[in-house]
Amino acid sequence: MSKKFDLIVWDWDGTLADSTGMITQAIVSAAAQVGLPTLDPQAASNIIGLGLKESIHALFGDIPAEKAQALARQYTSNYYAFESEIPLFAGAADTIKALNKRGFKLAVATGKGRRGLNLALEHCGLGNYFHATRTVDECFSKPHPQMLDELMDELIVRPERTLMIGDTSYDLQMASNAGVPAVAVTYGAQSRDKLSGYNNIAMFNQFKDLSVWLLSL
Repeated sequence: MSKKFDLIVWDWDGTLADSTGMITQAIVSAAAQVGLPTLDPQAASNIIGLGLKESIHALFGDIPAEKAQALARQYTSNYYAFESEIPLFAGAADTIKALNKRGFKLAVATGKGRRGLNLALEHCGLGNYFHATRTVDECFSKPHPQMLDELMDELIVRPERTLMIGDTSYDLQMASNAGVPAVAVTYGAQSRDKLSGYNNIAMFNQFKDLSVWLLSL
């Protein structure tokens, strides 16, 4: 039986990497450290997936540029202090390797910066299994479709043969904007309620269930 998809594009944080808690704490702590109002952890979690600039604007609006820059610097410092300790979800590495062996093209589209993604790929040892990657340093932030558009162009795959997997509404909106089918996962940054209003072809509460489904494609 022929495969339904040729390219599987993964979000990173909260989809492959179990990083939601650490990212949330890094931004909550950074806000307090630079003297901004106390952040609700759930509000901080909900902006995961956006670029850092867009995240700061979503959380604090039009704060002075110097305050936004101070927050960005402090968040980055907090994040990189623990980035090397972030694990992948159980079974994620084996799933990526199995999909690669079965001939799927694999890619990453992430709101992380290039430095952060490269370090993450180095730490987990999966860099050679991804055929292409895009970060917010090279493209517009999600939900703009540029990341997916460029990945499909580079890997020569049509939208209907591409699958986006993500844990936030920004991932799902990006997929919709690019005309790409999407799968939502609820074990990351956002809840089922936040992810249900989109045209997802499937939704999974645990990585292991997502893995079984993917390996049956």
